[in-house]
Amino acid sequence: MQAIVGVAAGFGIGVVAAIMGVAGGELLIPTIVLLYAVDIKTAGSLSLLVSLPTMLVAFARYSRDGSFAVLRSNLRFVAVMTAGSITGALLGGLLLGVIPDLVLIPVLAAILLISAAKMARHASPAEVAEP
Repeated sequence: MQAIVGVAAGFGIGVVAAIMGVAGGELLIPTIVLLYAVDIKTAGSLSLLVSLPTMLVAFARYSRDGSFAVLRSNLRFVAVMTAGSITGALLGGLLLGVIPDLVLIPVLAAILLISAAKMARHASPAEVAEP
């Protein structure tokens, strides 16, 4: 039964991730923790591994329809964010055994809640455009 629920959750997360253009980690980590009862650090690592095929499929899809054209006009932003992400991943890997789960879980929950609140208030381009 757990495998069936896991496949269904993965399907749902994959659909949401593809629609939103994200890897799905914001949904994967809580799903892995709740469904498979693993600690948050293991769930984060599993999320990265599970996200890789999702990102590759999304990358192929978005590159075919020209959605990445915006990246060319924002190369500085992409470079800065990429450098920050790599640095953060390296630092996070070093801190893996240092920060306890009792700290990580509330911080992750707060980040997800803040992100959800900001997404809910975000106006789509169609709503902003004047008639």
